[in-house]
This record gives sequence, structure tokens and C-alpha cells, in this order.
Amino acid sequence: MIYRAVKRGLDVIFSVTALVMLGPAIGLILSSLFIMTGTSPVFVQRRVGFREQIFSLYKIRTMYSNEMYKSRPRLRRLCWWLRQYSVDEIPQLWNVLKGDMSLVGPRPLLVEYLPLYNNYQRKRHTVKPGMSGWAQIKGRNTVPWVERFALDVWYTEHQSLQLDIQIIFYTVRHLLRPTGVRPEGLSTAEKFTGN
Repeated sequence: MIYRAVKRGLDVIFSVTALVMLGPAIGLILSSLFIMTGTSPVFVQRRVGFREQIFSLYKIRTMYSNEMYKSRPRLRRLCWWLRQYSVDEIPQLWNVLKGDMSLVGPRPLLVEYLPLYNNYQRKRHTVKPGMSGWAQIKGRNTVPWVERFALDVWYTEHQSLQLDIQIIFYTVRHLLRPTGVRPEGLSTAEKFTGN
């Protein structure tokens, strides 16, 4: 399919370019986190991808113990900033380059959610997961799970280069004025517990 070939080509070109351009800044952030915490600043987690294949997703670690936050106030501020502006997601460009992910698609979720989906919701795995997606520009973590899955499935049924460009445009706009990073009062998104 021409669309998939073009999409893959754009994924490779963009991820290589972004990794080269952002490499020094990410190196500085990783070094700072390592100096502050003495632990690995890279977080690796198993996620569900295309056709329900499991892969390793890379992120900058932003979750530490309350004790570490209390003793290192700068660490708390840095981690908040990394999450607020989705800087912690940048290492996923490596996942895009490897072919585990695409720039646009349903967000890859935890392996533990896999048995909880109904047949309709499983359709989200008929395309590669993305760094951003239709659900992300419609509210990110503030959207209830059932609605979020419906948005994901809608994308799989209407995907096109034009739609992908639209999602990227709105993603950039959301990054400049971030909203919906996490529900009110929660440090991370609420877990999916089933239908």
C-alpha cells in the first residue's frame, strides 16, 4: 500500500533527523538525571504493538521515590517539566526508527491490559502504535478509557496521510500549550481495569 510505504519513509526521515538534532540536549538531560539520582535515566517497559506483538518502549525516567524528590527539589521540577512537555517521550524516536512504532498511531499500552480488551478495542492493534495519535489530540489522559479506545479504532478505520499530518500539527500545538497530561490530582494516567 502506497500510504504505508510513504508513512514508513517519513517515520525514518523524521526520526533520524530529530535524533541527530536533539541528541546533545537529550544527552545533557540524561546526564543531569544520572548525576542527581545515581540510577539509570532511561526507563524501558514492555508494551503491546502492531498485531499484539510485545516490544520494549524507551522513555526518560521521570518517576522517583518521594524521598528522592524531597531531598532533591530540582529533580522534582525537572521531571515535572519533562512530563509536561512530553520530553520524556523523545527516546521513542528510536522505537520509530526500529519500526516498533510510527510517529502517528494509537499509543502503545501496557501488556497487562491485553486480556481486558473486547474485540472492538483490539482493533487498535491493527496499525503500528504511535508517539501521538487521534486520542492524544482529543484530550490525552483526561479522556475516559472507553472513549479513548473508540478514538483509536476510529483512527485505524480512517487513517490517511492527510489525517496523520493533521494529528502532527495539533500535537505540536499541544506541546507548545500542554493540556491533559494527567487527570486532576493524579501523577500518572488512571489504570485501565476492564470494561
